[in-house]
Amino acid sequence: MAEWEKRFDAAKSEGTVLVLFIPSVDRFGKPVDQEYWVTEALTTLGALFGGATAFPQGRGVWRDDERGGHLVHDAPVIIQSYTSIEAIDRQASKLREFLLRMGKEASQGAVGFVIDRTYLEIRFPLQEEQNAKGHRLDRKQTRRDRRGDRS
Repeated sequence: MAEWEKRFDAAKSEGTVLVLFIPSVDRFGKPVDQEYWVTEALTTLGALFGGATAFPQGRGVWRDDERGGHLVHDAPVIIQSYTSIEAIDRQASKLREFLLRMGKEASQGAVGFVIDRTYLEIRFPLQEEQNAKGHRLDRKQTRRDRRGDRS
C-alpha cells in the first residue's frame, strides 16, 4: 500500500471514520430541531477530532422494538469525521456524553453511530416517555399496549 501522506506531501492522515446520524424526528415521528443538533454535532466533533462534514438529508427507517416494532421513518443528516482509533479512545467519554444528551433531549429510541465498519447503538428505554398522543406511559402500560390490551 502506498504511503499517501508522502506521495501527496499531506500534513494530516487519519485512517478511522466516525459517522453520526442526526435525526429529523423523535421516536414518535414528531420533528426535532435538526439544525440545532447538526451544529452541536459539528462543533463537538470539530473540538474533539479536528473536524467533521455534514451531508444533506438522507432517508432512513428505524424499528422501535420498545414500541412493538413500530417503524420510525426519518430524514437523517449524516456527519463524518476522519480521525484515529487513539483519538476516539481518548475522547470516548466526551463523545458518549454528547450522544446521550442528543438521545435524551431529542427523545430518541436510540442513537446510532459507526466507527470504521462497526455500527453501534445507544438505546433509550421507553420508560415514562410520552406516546404520540401525549399520554404518559409506564412499563406496565407499555407491555399491555404491545399485546393490544387497552384495559
